[in-house]
Amino acid sequence: MNTSPLIQAGTRTVPAMSGRRLLGAYLQEARAECLRYLRSPGFVLPSLLFPAIFYLMFVVVLGLGHSADGPRFLLGTYSTFGVMAPGLFCFGVSLALERGNGLLRLKRALPMPPAAYLIGKMVMAMLMALMIGVLLQVLAVLVAGVALSASQVLRLTVTCVLGALPFCALGLLIGTRVKGDAAPALVNLLYLPMALLSGLWFPLSMLPPLLRTLAPIWPSHHLNLIAQSSLGFDTGSTWPHVAWLAVFTVAVTLLAAWRLRRHG
Repeated sequence: MNTSPLIQAGTRTVPAMSGRRLLGAYLQEARAECLRYLRSPGFVLPSLLFPAIFYLMFVVVLGLGHSADGPRFLLGTYSTFGVMAPGLFCFGVSLALERGNGLLRLKRALPMPPAAYLIGKMVMAMLMALMIGVLLQVLAVLVAGVALSASQVLRLTVTCVLGALPFCALGLLIGTRVKGDAAPALVNLLYLPMALLSGLWFPLSMLPPLLRTLAPIWPSHHLNLIAQSSLGFDTGSTWPHVAWLAVFTVAVTLLAAWRLRRHG
C-alpha cells in the first residue's frame, strides 16, 4: 500500500511535504514578502527614489554628466548605489527588527520550510533591485539622453538583479548580529562610507592613497566595475570581480546562517 513519506517532529510523526507543496510554500512566502514591502512606503520609496534623485541632481542639475560619457558612467555608479539598499535595509534591518519582535520565532513554529522566510526576503530584494535598475535606465534615456543598446540594457539589468545578492548576504549577517533598534544606524554607518570608498560618488583617484588601496575589499567596488563594463566601459575582465562577489556572498551567507542557527 502506498503511504506518504514520514518525518519525525519532536514526538510526533507527520507527513513530509511533497515537492509541489514545498515549491508552493517557497512561492507563497516570496509573494507575501514582496507584497508586504511594496505596501511599506517607508522602505520602498527611499530605496527607489534616492538613487534616482541623486542621478538627476548630479547629471541634470549640477551638470556633472555633460561630457559624452558622463551620464552613462553615472548610470553605472548610481545603479550600483541603488541596488545596495534593498539587501542592506529591506533584508538586514527588517530581519533585525523581526528577530527583536518575535516574528522570526513565530515563523520557525509554522509548518513551512525553514529557508522559505529568508529566500522570500532575497526575492523581494532582487525585485527591488530590478525596479531601481529599470527606473534609472528610463531616466538616463529619457532625461539625460543616454543611448543604450539592447545588450547594454540587458547586461545592466542582470547586473542589478544579481548584484543585490552580496548585499543580501551582508544584510543577513547584520540582521543576525544586532538588535532591531540599532540596525538602521549600523547599516547607514556601513552603507554610505562603502559607497564613498568604492568610488561611486567621485573617482577613486581623488581619495588618499591608503583609502584608494582599500577599495577592492568592498563588494560595491567590484559590482560597480561590472556595471561599468556592461555599459561599454573598459574595466578589464569582469570574471575576477564576479568570482570575488560569488565567494563573498557564499562566505558571508554561511557565516550568517551559522550564527542564526546558533543564536536565533
